[in-house]
Formats: sequence, structure tokens, C-alpha cells
Amino acid sequence: MTSLAQQIARHQHRLAILAHHYQADAIVEHAHFVGDSLELARQVTELAAEHIVFCGVHFMAESAAILARPEQKVHAPVLQAGCVMANMAPAPLVEAVLARLTRSGARVIPLTYVNSSAAIKAVVGRAGGAVCTSANAQRMLQWALEQGDCVLFLPDANLGANTARAIGLPQTSIERLDICAGGLHVPAAQADVRVYLWPGCCAVHHKIRLEDIQAVRAKFPQARILVHPECRPEVVAAADGAGSTSYLIREAAQTPAGSTLAIGTEDNLVARLARRHPEVRILPVRRVLCSNMAKTDVHALTAKLQELDTAQPVRVDAATAAAARLALERMLTACAPPNR
Repeated sequence: MTSLAQQIARHQHRLAILAHHYQADAIVEHAHFVGDSLELARQVTELAAEHIVFCGVHFMAESAAILARPEQKVHAPVLQAGCVMANMAPAPLVEAVLARLTRSGARVIPLTYVNSSAAIKAVVGRAGGAVCTSANAQRMLQWALEQGDCVLFLPDANLGANTARAIGLPQTSIERLDICAGGLHVPAAQADVRVYLWPGCCAVHHKIRLEDIQAVRAKFPQARILVHPECRPEVVAAADGAGSTSYLIREAAQTPAGSTLAIGTEDNLVARLARRHPEVRILPVRRVLCSNMAKTDVHALTAKLQELDTAQPVRVDAATAAAARLALERMLTACAPPNR
């Protein structure tokens, strides 16, 4: 098999490889762009490459395909690299829940985390809502609250709860939905509830528990503890800070030499930061790996590049793509840098 470096060189004038921070080093070192979901979404809109290969999970490649120009082709090295969280919000059920919430006549704005399918993004786009990432969740939740009476935040209840609290909403105005029995337990929206939480979670970050924070505190009393906002609310409350992967990377870079920093997120990123900043003791709050991210390895990426001209790209049907693009573009517009 031709090496990965040779395949990249062969296609260098028409290829862009994008990789999420949770990819292994063996993938990251070959990527043209590495970032979190927001950074990579912005990057897609500016790429000139004919072929975009997205190393992450399937919803990321779908989002790239929606944002790419018609002549561009987006590829995923492993189509089976899914997302447990994204699967927790089936589009027909979300539509049913939205219908029940709006029975009171309330203007309910759906806000979906980028970790969701194209079908969900389309439902949200048609309902006047938008997408958010962990990096811009606070800004987008405030945006959504300005658009209507209340917000349906999906699919990650942890991120939704942590974000609502971060912008100052009282716990009494946040309600976690019961979607059992096809959403039949969902009431019409109430005037005192500002944010309804879809009861999904990240299978990786949800594994980090309060006991893990307490164990780090006991062993390393001087450690600063930072976690991803997909973690449980009690974990975020017990940590010294919470933020997106980009936030965690920035904080690691700014930590004084000789300090101890414990980070609660996917292990590939924590290990990479520890290697990048040997002057700081960087350790995981708990070892957690995303098995779906791990499905994209050097072999899979090399094989995809070998068949680049014949491989079927990731496709989203036109109607779904158009509605989902509305939701994505609302996010990009609301979060555009000031100089744009």
C-alpha cells in the first residue's frame, strides 16, 4: 500500500484534511487543519480544495458536506464512525416533542448542539433555530432566548444545563424533559421555564464523575482542574473551570511551568497537551476514550485517499441540506469574529 504521506503528496493541490482534536496523533500530524467543531465549520466555508476529508465522526462530515460548495466533495475515512449522543435524538421524536411544547402557543426555539444528525439540524433550521458548539454555547443560548419565549436544547442535557447556569438562569427555569412514550409526557411550554433539556449525553464525558474530581483534589491538592462542559453539572461545579477543547488548549498553554493541571476530556487531547507542555504536569481527571473517534486510523485514511476519485462522498439530500444549512449559518453569523 502506498504510504499516507505519498497519498497526500499525490493529491496536495486539491485536498484538505480536517481533523478534530480528539483524533490520535498519527492522524493529527497529517491534517491540514486541526480544531474543534466551530473552528472546523468555519474552515469548511473558506476551503478551495476539491476534496475535503474529515477525520472525526459522521455528523461532522455531514456538517461539512452541508457547508461545502456544490463542486466540492466531502469524505469520511470511516462511515461507521458515529456518535452515541447524536443517536439519542431521532428527528421524528424531536418534531413530536416540539409540537407538544408549542401547544400553548409559546415560541419555542430549538438549539441543537453540533453533535447531532443532519436530519436534526434540518428540523431545527425549519423551526427558526440554530446550531451551537461547546465553544459558543453561551452566545448561542442567549441568541435563542432573544428569538422566542423559551429554548429546546438538544441533544446534550449536561451541556445545556451547564450553559444555562453559566449565563445566569436559575435552576427553577431549567427543566429536563421526559421523552418516554414518544414524548407523550412532554407538557406544553410553561411561562416560568426558559430552557427545556433533551435528556441526551456524551457517552465519553458522562463517565467523568464527582468522585474523580475529589480523587484528584486529594492526591494533587494544588492542581487546577478544568473540564469539558459536556461533563455532568456537579463535575463542572466542582472543577476550577470548564470550556471547549479550544479553551482547554489555551489554558494548558498559559499554565505556569511547574504547575499541575488536571483535564477532564477525551484522552487523546489530554495526552497531546501533556507532550506539548512537558514543563507542566498535565494529567487526566479520568481516562476516557471515544471509540468512534478511534475508528479513523492511518490505514483508513490512507485507503480513503487511494480511492479518492472513485469513492462516494458524504451526501445529504437537498431538502435536508437546505434546512440544516439555515441552522448552521445562523450560528456562523451570530458568532462571526468582529473583523468579518
